[in-house]
Amino acid sequence: MTGRDLRLAVVCSSNQNRSMEAHQVLNKKGFNVRSFGSGNCVKLPGPSFDKPNIYDFNTTYDQMYTDLINKDKTLYTQNGILHMLDRNRRIKQKPERFHDCFDKFDVIFTCEERVYDQVIEELAARIPTDNSKVHVINIDIQDNHEEATIGAFLILELAQLLSQSDDLDNDIDELLQDFEAKSERSLLHSIAFQ
Repeated sequence: MTGRDLRLAVVCSSNQNRSMEAHQVLNKKGFNVRSFGSGNCVKLPGPSFDKPNIYDFNTTYDQMYTDLINKDKTLYTQNGILHMLDRNRRIKQKPERFHDCFDKFDVIFTCEERVYDQVIEELAARIPTDNSKVHVINIDIQDNHEEATIGAFLILELAQLLSQSDDLDNDIDELLQDFEAKSERSLLHSIAFQ
């Protein structure tokens, strides 16, 4: 598997800002990518830390956008949530939950160690259908707009590096070590079977 043939997934926590930013950047560069949340619902910041806006995965981005405009357009414009939802709805209709997807991927990127553990646990609990390998790679990205953008470009750089390999299974350890040294970010890597 070489070049743009890689099937990629990006998974982050329940607000999906980081995975959707990476989805957009990878998609623009021609990668076959999907993005997911790992929680049971979508949680977006609310008027206070203890009052998030909670939506199920069947709620479209348009519905979330309209709901937040009706609740407090000024607040959700100032904190960037409406901008984020506007971007998201241009990418796809609604959020997706990783645990509900059984498609095959070559590489799954996660954006925090807790989500990495959830993905590994979910894949281990599934009965493999053809024992195809998937590389699960975590790169920690803070959950804010600036870091989401930086993280998306780091994931793109890593995806481009991986896509140039003629034998990803054989080359991946060296590629990840080189990327860690260059980016000064530590990675987690595991192989699971699908």
